[in-house]
Amino acid sequence: MGLFDVFKSPFESVTPQVANELASAGAFLIDVREPSEFKTGHAPGAKNISVEVIGNKLGLIPIERQVLVICQSGMRSSQAATLLALNGYNVKNVAGGMAGWRRAGLRVVK
Repeated sequence: MGLFDVFKSPFESVTPQVANELASAGAFLIDVREPSEFKTGHAPGAKNISVEVIGNKLGLIPIERQVLVICQSGMRSSQAATLLALNGYNVKNVAGGMAGWRRAGLRVVK
């Protein structure tokens, strides 16, 4: 074990493009922003469960599926991904969040 192994993230981050492909293939996409932010535009098929309540909503998240988490920039989704990983979920964080999703030219719905 190296000095920095204690800081190793319990989840992997993926690009918005990879996340889009995984979601299209059946991964469960969670947008952890506030509902007001979600309404301004989100990734197709995303379910809105804000980071503040996700710990109380684990029953809504299928543990047998791969889970992707996204927020605006990647910070809140990192917090949520850590929580999910520690609860046994196969989870990936969407690097760059919705800002990165939009920059990549991926579809956004309201």
